Amino acid sequence: MSDTTTLTFTVTEDDTALAVGSGSLPVLGTPRLLAWCEAATCAAVEPGLAEGETSVGTRVQLEHLAASPVGARIEVSATTSYADGRLRRLTVSARDLGSGKVVGAGEVTRVVVDAERFLSRL
Repeated sequence: MSDTTTLTFTVTEDDTALAVGSGSLPVLGTPRLLAWCEAATCAAVEPGLAEGETSVGTRVQLEHLAASPVGARIEVSATTSYADGRLRRLTVSARDLGSGKVVGAGEVTRVVVDAERFLSRL
């Protein structure tokens, strides 16, 4: 259960707080960091899904600990810390590959669902 999935992203102008509306500075915006963490959790859960299944995020706890400039390479890791039935809880961390600083840390909870049935309820 302690398998880790890691994705790497490069901060662009489109990823900044200024661009995503979460501030006025040209540094990695928290909403983008969160999206990258969720992408890593999706990638971590995906191999265990049956055909027609997907996962949906239900809870997020994230600390954005350090600023990252445009051009920074950010490594985002997701590790399953708890699984019970359809519930998956994953710890997430983000690290600046250049400085080695921890940029973010937290936990994302996902629930495995049948995609078709989920969408039919909307």
